Amino acid sequence: MAYETYQVVTGMVMAIQDMENDCCSKIISISDRGREVQCVVSGRTLVINNTTLRRGMRVAAFYDANLPTPAIYPPRYQAEIVTMLWRNQSVALAYFDENLLAADQSLQLNLDRQVKITTANGQSYSCSPGNAELLVYYTAVTRSIPPMTTPQKIICLLYTSPSPRDSTSS
Repeated sequence: MAYETYQVVTGMVMAIQDMENDCCSKIISISDRGREVQCVVSGRTLVINNTTLRRGMRVAAFYDANLPTPAIYPPRYQAEIVTMLWRNQSVALAYFDENLLAADQSLQLNLDRQVKITTANGQSYSCSPGNAELLVYYTAVTRSIPPMTTPQKIICLLYTSPSPRDSTSS
């Protein structure tokens, strides 16, 4: 699956309610920089770490901007991926090339041995994370172009050509 059409809503979960006529879906209301956005979390939504979503939790919800959305207020999107975020933590979803540069050049990754790299189901990922769609968790970035960060955690969602991780990189 390609994630280049995905957009993100980041904020605090303000409310969670059942979706009418759908026992498997919830509507989460997120306060995103002072505006309310609703996201539908269904059985097919990838919730990272199978985290139980709760009111007051800080989350990032990714949705496909190419999918039709109802013309209602507040806006309501079908969440494809939802992840919990810690205070001051950011997350990026992008394709990163073999040099760990995001396809849109919005972020350059610098890896060290402390970076935890897993698959979407939490298994250890032992290949190079380059040439892959990655969900990258980080806090600080440089003011360079492109901005650089040493991530806290990387989740490999889709890879194109795995190769063993270079044991000399730091």
